[in-house]
Amino acid sequence: MLRIKYLILGLGLAVLTAGLFFVRQSDAPSPVLSETLPEIIEAPGEPMPAPPSAPIVMPETKKEVSAPPPLRLAESEPAPAIEPAPKIVLNQQTVIAWTNIQRVKSGLVSLKENSRLNAAAEAKIKDMFENQYFEHQSPSGKGAGDLAEDFGYEFLAVGENLALGNFPSDENLVEAWMASPGHRANILNTSYEEIGVAVGEGAFEGKTTWLAVQHFGRPLSDCPYPNQDIEKEIDKNRTHMAGLREALDALRTEIDSTEPKNGEAYIKKIEQYNLMATEYNFFVETTKAMIGIYNSQVTEFNLCAGT
Repeated sequence: MLRIKYLILGLGLAVLTAGLFFVRQSDAPSPVLSETLPEIIEAPGEPMPAPPSAPIVMPETKKEVSAPPPLRLAESEPAPAIEPAPKIVLNQQTVIAWTNIQRVKSGLVSLKENSRLNAAAEAKIKDMFENQYFEHQSPSGKGAGDLAEDFGYEFLAVGENLALGNFPSDENLVEAWMASPGHRANILNTSYEEIGVAVGEGAFEGKTTWLAVQHFGRPLSDCPYPNQDIEKEIDKNRTHMAGLREALDALRTEIDSTEPKNGEAYIKKIEQYNLMATEYNFFVETTKAMIGIYNSQVTEFNLCAGT
């Protein structure tokens, strides 16, 4: 099941104004100046909140791949006769048409032809002829999901049907798949929306025969993917807040070590600190809201992908 992870807030975000230092009037006049003096006040037990943690990059997810055992037409099994009996010529478009006829008969919507899935199916046939194998997994270890990705097909789920033999027609080929429970399940899978097909004749195990491949797909675009611009903005804010936090810590150390704690320069440092603290806490709250939006999108995506 494909899942996207949530972004997690940093510790202490429940107190957004903690660490925001401010200036108040002292009760007694300064022994040096006639004006009243400001002092830094920190709310006890409420440390400055840490920036929200960095957005978690979308993980590599486990995608669904359905591949029932390949269907081979036995040599001893006479193929259903048709009249007249021309030379066997299987056709990609007709195989797609007969596949959709079977879906419509079962009350399902027709599959849309996808050029990337067509290319993946064609590559599968070429590889099986060249390397003389008839399996879902190639000698190099590639399966249907790998082929789909090789041709740029982003998916939530894919399925693959294989057939080998001199089927007398495209209709007969699809009927043979329908007679096999695993292949039938792929053809009638309600989650699939797209299809790619390839058929080809060539030499296999010393004989001339046909190979046929169906690739089914549920595209990634079927579910609303979380807004990556929001994720980038969250990461940008986090970087900015980290810089502010470092500057605030340095300025606080400088203020604490300043003696005497009075005068125009001292007051300006406090004012500068409080302005930076206000900006920091503004970014904390803004980023928290953005993370909430992003996580709601993650929830929506995961609910969709799980159906």
